[in-house]
Amino acid sequence: SHLMILKFPSRNIHETITNLEMDARVEDSKGHIPSSEGPPLNSPLGSFAETNRESAQVDHVRLHFINRDGEKYSVSAKEGESLLEVVIKQNINIDGFGACEGTLSCSTCHLIFEKAAFQQLGEISDDELDMLDLAYGLTDTSRLGCQVCVKKWMDGLTVQVPTEVSDIRRELESSPA
Repeated sequence: SHLMILKFPSRNIHETITNLEMDARVEDSKGHIPSSEGPPLNSPLGSFAETNRESAQVDHVRLHFINRDGEKYSVSAKEGESLLEVVIKQNINIDGFGACEGTLSCSTCHLIFEKAAFQQLGEISDDELDMLDLAYGLTDTSRLGCQVCVKKWMDGLTVQVPTEVSDIRRELESSPA
């Protein structure tokens, strides 16, 4: 028996396993890749991939976003993604959302949660509170989308974008020194 140690460049082990499985497939004499569900049995991942195929499935969570115009967008998100990442990847029509790209230096990804959901979100950092203090339309259930990650329990969750948005970076740039 041999011990094989693999270093994975990806933070997502399931994605890496899937990529390795695809790399391990062998072309037939005509250059076609067999269409089997898993890697060949002689693959270095053979039995590991077979027994862990179910656990390698990415959990998808259904989320609903209501934009400033009241339009509802229903999307499928991966567990672990920030809500900012979901909006960007799904190309949801929320003008100016995430202007700082998740660096916690604006409040453009301000979202409003239902009270029950808000209570399950966990602790809020002082830095996030500082940014929220600068947000328009602040409520008791406001959070920044860049600081909230998708979890299984969020399946079916609806979040709302406030009707107004403020980007403190622009306000600071335009104010006289």
